[in-house]
Amino acid sequence: MSSAGAGRREGPVPGRREGPVPGRREGPAPGPREVSAPGPREAPALRRFARAEWGPLLRTVRSSLVTDKLRAIPLTLTAVCLTLALQFVQNQAWGYRTVQNIGSVQAYEHLWVALLRTPLSLFVPALDLPVWGALAQILVVFGIAEICVGWRQTLVVAYVATLAGTMYARIGIWIGPVSPVGLPDSDKYVIDTGPSAAVVGLAVFVCWRYRAWFTCALVVVAMVVEVVSIKNNLAGKEHVAAVLAVLAVCALGEVWRPREPRDGRRVSGWGHPR
Repeated sequence: MSSAGAGRREGPVPGRREGPVPGRREGPAPGPREVSAPGPREAPALRRFARAEWGPLLRTVRSSLVTDKLRAIPLTLTAVCLTLALQFVQNQAWGYRTVQNIGSVQAYEHLWVALLRTPLSLFVPALDLPVWGALAQILVVFGIAEICVGWRQTLVVAYVATLAGTMYARIGIWIGPVSPVGLPDSDKYVIDTGPSAAVVGLAVFVCWRYRAWFTCALVVVAMVVEVVSIKNNLAGKEHVAAVLAVLAVCALGEVWRPREPRDGRRVSGWGHPR
């Protein structure tokens, strides 16, 4: 080939498209396809619900127990020991009458006697129920309440719930069995003791304070179902009376609670726990 022919540059050929062809990858052949690491998956709906419902409450309880251990629940431990001691004494031939005289409440007695015995009746286990159930209720529910709202409010709410049950027994007997909210006359001889009304009231109170609305509603519905379908007796109706009394306390507290500080720190009393 001559030098003139070698230096000649071919021009564009008519009908041929210059430049990269669409769909054709320029450069070296592709290697193995790289797969990017998956990002954090979205939490399941149930887990998100549990965190929103119980997260603040569980964090409060866990941090307090980790920091102070059993020193975080002195009232609860005292209540457990008192309940255990009263259970032991009332099961002795020499101690049964003593416990009944200081902590047993019956609707046929004078009101002032019932009011004097009501605070201690909370820690007298029911004779027809295992004492371990009462101890477990006090340890768990009283312990959570004492950590979350303080021992003073725990005592007040527990007494309000128990007193509501005691007063309902007298009102229900006065109404009589002709009404669904009434009680038969024979219930005035039932020995009314145990922490169950206080436990139910404290559960509602703590759930309300920590905005665990679903759990609060679940406790209320469970007490109503208990009366309608399971235990339509004095104890079951007292639980409903305790729930209603505590809900009234919560509603009043929402009306009169202090405003939250602007820095968002948790405040005592009726301040939002979050």
